[in-house]
Amino acid sequence: MIRRLVWPIILLALMAGAGALWISRDWWAEGPLKQEVSFTVPAGASLGSAARALEKAGIIRSTTNFLRLARRFGALDPVRAGEFDIPARASGREVLDILQHGKPLQRLVTIPEGMPSIMVQERLAAEPMLSGPVPVPVEGSVLPDSYSYERGEPRVAVLHRMQAAMTKALDAAWAARKPTTVAKTKDQAVILASIVEKETALASERRMVAAVYSNRVRQGMKLQADPTIIYPITHGKPLGRRIRESEIHAVNGYNTYAMTGLPAGPIANPSGASIEAVLNPAPSKALYFVANGKGGHVFANTLAEHNANVRRFYALRRAKGEM
Repeated sequence: MIRRLVWPIILLALMAGAGALWISRDWWAEGPLKQEVSFTVPAGASLGSAARALEKAGIIRSTTNFLRLARRFGALDPVRAGEFDIPARASGREVLDILQHGKPLQRLVTIPEGMPSIMVQERLAAEPMLSGPVPVPVEGSVLPDSYSYERGEPRVAVLHRMQAAMTKALDAAWAARKPTTVAKTKDQAVILASIVEKETALASERRMVAAVYSNRVRQGMKLQADPTIIYPITHGKPLGRRIRESEIHAVNGYNTYAMTGLPAGPIANPSGASIEAVLNPAPSKALYFVANGKGGHVFANTLAEHNANVRRFYALRRAKGEM
């Protein structure tokens, strides 16, 4: 009699065990995904809605089984919003762990030093994985750098991070400014730094170029910075040709060949290093500089020295067949 009762119990236990193994295969065993994919969890998504999307994407076999096993064996943490890489054959346990504790993928958008705001807007607009419109930022309000973003993030949110970074860098540089700076306000520092940024690509020259323009401001001389002629014409984009004589004499708020003092606003988004340079210019009496033909510049205190440097530069260009 006892033997007759034992066998059904054993059979039921075996069937229950087989059923449990069949169900739990979706938790510990390899999943159905054949190759790595990118999977996005929208902001505010629940585990249930994420599971339905996982099944639709072929990452898990069954929404029902996944949720049942997640409640039984998984952590109670919510799923994170963002984009995640799901490896091929990921088990249900691995998938849940990625969505709950994995780091969302981040991409970078880079703003080079001296990029004008109209091109910042174009660069953000060209990022296909960002969302929404973005305005042209105020010139000089963006700190050039590389910024990470997640798929679907609003473009304007990335722009706000760029502007917050500029505010932070400017505040720090302003707090450390030296008495030798001619900038009376933070706005003036950004304006002058934008000219320095456009005039030299060499980090080692920034403070010297800043010294030249600072000395000119002190003496009431015209800055005569070529990039300030171009800005009203192209909003900072490359001109693509030589500056015309009429443009040199054009009267506007930016042309420093036709006015003394600083232009009406920045002509680009300067780097933190250029801002620091104008707030701590090199100890120099130089008033002039010209290209040296090697990617840098040669500086002069007097017009006679400068004219001699210009003649040498033209002679070098003629020797290279450039004139």
